[in-house]
Amino acid sequence: MSRTDPPVARHFRQILMWPLRLMPLRSGDQVQRHPQALAAITDGNPWREQRDEFTGSPADFHERHYREFVTFLPHVQRFLYGQGRSSATQPGYGESPIRVFRRNDVAAVRLGCEDGSTLDLAVQHIDLYFFYDVDVVILAMEVHADDLPLARVQELLFRFGRAFPAKWSHGDTDGRAAQCMRTVQWVGHDGAVLAESDYGDRERYLRHAWEHRASCIGRHWAYLLQPMVLHHSEAVGDIRYRQLEYHRLPKMTFLSFDDPFALSREDFVRLGQATQPDDGHPLPYSEQVLDEFERTACYDRFWVPARRSDNASTRVICTGPSMVMVGKHGLAGYSDPQNGLLAEFRHQYFLIGLIAHFHRASLLMLMDRLVVAVSLLDADDVDSRRRFKRGIRQTMEIFLRFNHRYWFGEVSKQSMAKDLFDLWTRNLGNEALYNELRAEVLDMDNYLEADDSRRQNETLLRLTVVTIFGLVGTIVTGFLGMNIFDGPPATLAGKIGAVLVVTVPTLLLAFYTLKKSSALSEFFDAVSDDTLTRRQKFKSFLRIWRGRPTGRRRNDLRARKP
Repeated sequence: MSRTDPPVARHFRQILMWPLRLMPLRSGDQVQRHPQALAAITDGNPWREQRDEFTGSPADFHERHYREFVTFLPHVQRFLYGQGRSSATQPGYGESPIRVFRRNDVAAVRLGCEDGSTLDLAVQHIDLYFFYDVDVVILAMEVHADDLPLARVQELLFRFGRAFPAKWSHGDTDGRAAQCMRTVQWVGHDGAVLAESDYGDRERYLRHAWEHRASCIGRHWAYLLQPMVLHHSEAVGDIRYRQLEYHRLPKMTFLSFDDPFALSREDFVRLGQATQPDDGHPLPYSEQVLDEFERTACYDRFWVPARRSDNASTRVICTGPSMVMVGKHGLAGYSDPQNGLLAEFRHQYFLIGLIAHFHRASLLMLMDRLVVAVSLLDADDVDSRRRFKRGIRQTMEIFLRFNHRYWFGEVSKQSMAKDLFDLWTRNLGNEALYNELRAEVLDMDNYLEADDSRRQNETLLRLTVVTIFGLVGTIVTGFLGMNIFDGPPATLAGKIGAVLVVTVPTLLLAFYTLKKSSALSEFFDAVSDDTLTRRQKFKSFLRIWRGRPTGRRRNDLRARKP
């Protein structure tokens, strides 16, 4: 598409969110305390715990924080902020289950663009969000810039925020990674480059995938997450993480234009789906695809192009992994960083997106735990079966606590916040993922209950057989009495010997009976079965000492019934 005067984003702001699974610190512990482990690292640790406005001075709590707080329903408020003290002596609900760590050493992101130019994005925040009792961490990075052409914005949405390259361009002498920025550099406050991407090192990514059967991540991302380290790597570190899904990081983007109505239908599709920048050719999508995109991903409550009014110039697109907000630059209700939609984008809507992506990451983490537990199961190994049962039951307990503590069907009654959460949840597929995980957990629970019932029945069966044979000895000794042998008083050694003479054969008989309990129980079934002949019952008795499989003996017994 050619333009004489292409639109320019007067303000560009983007928040990248990267959910990761945290590996257990100590095997067997129900609750893994990763935030405490991170805070305990002092050498080379740039992360410091961030306190919110509710735990600081009352002078730091402003109206913006209050508006953010009242956006959410009470159960979500307790999740996000906890509950303080209603008086000086009465404790409240408790602290929030979220702990936030922030690093302040990165001042900017320097990007090498496709045309060979460089672009610096200022870094607002880089945070890590930990959640109590859920082994998930979310990296959140907020960057911003001004006066970016629409084509540059499209390039950033398409190329920036990739954990690793999916492929490399063939025929390029420099071996550049396809669909990625040429370079990504973290720049410190003094202008020094702290870390740089290595997307062009194809051999490193190929070897890592071959060796670990897992994807490697870019060196600049690995640097940013230190002292946490990638689980499938040789790096040394107690806090280890692994990827949960796609290599393109979820993102939220805020754009303000002088005239948002100048954007075409295809422009919104490119922005919402984070596709390749406009190269002058139309999108290869059919009208049905475009209609479906507008129906399922576009929130047009405040978007009326026909009216071309400032109060109807805001459009929100949410495909799930990507959320884009487009509106008019300079409009107080949209661009004001304290009272406009820009402030709500950075706070209320960021938290809504955080909850939606946290839900998805938690469900994926629990499903991953189930898959790992099943893959490590050796049905012939007693210890493996025991570990499998323990792991499955722990996962079920975590899912139960997650369900009651974190799973929200509704977060707000405010129209836009409520609709965006519903849109986010639906397009991320959280409801379907939740139902699938719940069904798998119920299947596992039914299996464990059935297996426990089977083992209890087998134990009761053996005990019943032993009791029947023990009943014979009980009747005999009870009838004859304790003074079976009539003679002169025995010595102490003689009494002990008599006890051993009785005890040892009794124990041997008991263990032998226990060993043959399954075959004896089948013999008892045959004796009590009136449909069998005496010959068949006698064969069943002889079968006790034959080393044939139990299942085969039962099938033969059923087959002989008339």
